[in-house]
Amino acid sequence: MPDLVAFDEITHLFTDFQHTAWRLETQRGYATDRDSPNWPRFQRGETFGYDPANPWQAAVRRQTRAGKRYERVRLVDDPPTEGQRFLLATGLGNVAAGEDIRNLWRADAVRLGLPDHDFWLFDSRILARFVIDEHGVTLGLQVMEDAENVVRACQIRDAAWHHAVPTGQFQAQVPSGR
Repeated sequence: MPDLVAFDEITHLFTDFQHTAWRLETQRGYATDRDSPNWPRFQRGETFGYDPANPWQAAVRRQTRAGKRYERVRLVDDPPTEGQRFLLATGLGNVAAGEDIRNLWRADAVRLGLPDHDFWLFDSRILARFVIDEHGVTLGLQVMEDAENVVRACQIRDAAWHHAVPTGQFQAQVPSGR
């Protein structure tokens, strides 16, 4: 297995990619979300939209205006966990910035044989697989460019993307209070 690298060591990939940055999110919750200043806002029931002061959203907007694509599929439990409800709420700002975020029920992901680990796939050639502990803390990433791992990630992406539902449409399937 490749060595673990810190997330900071791959941040250049988010600007260097030529066409598509694609993410699979499989966790029931992330420590970074719980530590976010948006977490208490979410718990108070505030809504989230595009925020030009948000560095991620500003970068997505710049890149998508340049013709690049940011895409993501998030697995969601039934009922959604608090962490997943947070991502559904805050993801709307990313969508407004230009990111195409889709959601897939975990039961459907299991039927499709999707993995239980997160990753970014850049231009169908660089795979950055997250190593996350049981508390949702990212311990590091494994960066791979070998054909076997990259092709498998492309197959996972294609299956997930085909069956996933755009965020706005998915939210309509999740009754409030769930």
